[in-house]
Amino acid sequence: MDKKIYLNESDLPQYWYNVAADMPNKPLPPLHPGTKQPVGPEDLAPLFPMELIRQEVSPEKHIEIPDGVREKYRLYRPTPLIRATALEKALDTPARIYYKYEGGSPSGSHKTNTAFAQAFYNREEGVKKIVTETGAGQWGTALSFACQQFGLACDVYMVRVSYDQKPYRRVIMRTYGADVYASPSNRTKAGRDVLAASPDSSGSLGIAISEAVEMAAGDPDTKYALGSVLNHVLLHQTIIGQEAIKQMEYTGDFPDVVIAPLGGGSNFAGISFPFLRHKLEGSKNVRCIAVEPASCPKLTRGQFRYDFGDTAGYTPLLPMYTLGHQFMPTSIHAGGLRYHGASVLCSQLLKDGLIEAVAMQQLECFEAGVLFAKTEGILPAPEAAHGIAQVIREANAAKEAGEPRTILFNLCGHGHFDLQAYSDYFEGKLTDHRLDDGIIQENIAAIDMLQPV
Repeated sequence: MDKKIYLNESDLPQYWYNVAADMPNKPLPPLHPGTKQPVGPEDLAPLFPMELIRQEVSPEKHIEIPDGVREKYRLYRPTPLIRATALEKALDTPARIYYKYEGGSPSGSHKTNTAFAQAFYNREEGVKKIVTETGAGQWGTALSFACQQFGLACDVYMVRVSYDQKPYRRVIMRTYGADVYASPSNRTKAGRDVLAASPDSSGSLGIAISEAVEMAAGDPDTKYALGSVLNHVLLHQTIIGQEAIKQMEYTGDFPDVVIAPLGGGSNFAGISFPFLRHKLEGSKNVRCIAVEPASCPKLTRGQFRYDFGDTAGYTPLLPMYTLGHQFMPTSIHAGGLRYHGASVLCSQLLKDGLIEAVAMQQLECFEAGVLFAKTEGILPAPEAAHGIAQVIREANAAKEAGEPRTILFNLCGHGHFDLQAYSDYFEGKLTDHRLDDGIIQENIAAIDMLQPV
């Protein structure tokens, strides 16, 4: 069997897969924060084009990918499935390890899969500009390129700590035509309020979302785009897992375990949901494991509650595992995972015991990333290294048990713009971080008043 499994362009999926259609317990609806009643299309129309709103609430199992989006996908899709034979040898494991590599996209990550879709639907409805947030910069890069491809202007609010840590992400976004602002900024009320209370704030995804939403809501020619969390965003990413299923068929193998890091949920959903369908239908009992940072452990230490998706409270209330929308994560290098909540779909699946979650300390993740680079020749993004760390745990467990198992993970992006993070790791500047229970309890208590009666 070849180490790399490629598909032809003719194998490019024609539909996205909507896991909500197969879930035994459907997700609870988003609520209006004032009335605590389910939000309707008119509540979301100032932020999103109507087709994306329809996808957000769609009960359909398959949603057709427009030709205009499939045409752009052909720039880098289908992406390869690779057998990690060198990593297997280094670990001396009986496990078979495969990874789907998304780092060959124009943004260097999986984020382009939804960026093309969102830019397309906005262009089709006459939108002139899209405004968004970004953590580590992968989403901002993807949307910047997508907007350039579809003739849209793009503004990006980048979390301050990542804005400072990853200057070359700013450069590539600007190269693709976007305007990039450090968040919190003085350009919005949400940003000014944060700076007034904390002038040295390192920012958070929640704050950056607030700034982007505020700017979009105030301009009829501008819409907002989110890189994770929402149902339609996760939907677009399922092209990853659908391709992987066909590639696994060519190998004659099928994963026992599917692994991906989780910040908001799009990466994890993209690889796992099409495989999870087999479990939901009762045909195969695949384990799907979401990996989060121990310093931002919404899945493993948060609570399932209604909460805002942003810090200022501009968004509808979402039913999700959360640490509270005022939670401020520590400045770890995995900026894409520093989000207080998880997607509604992933949260409900975890609540129902259909997926698993683990939290990782960053030193173990960087150690895993370095080993992967030495063996497989690809430097993973710090976010992706979280998934690799869990892969190594699973491979070692297979060795201890003396039994083979098949492991699949999503290598969601390369780390070429994250060299400072690796430099800090080699120089001993990074440390593990234990989040105090009291901080979590305090932030959770602050959202008690938001819960519906």
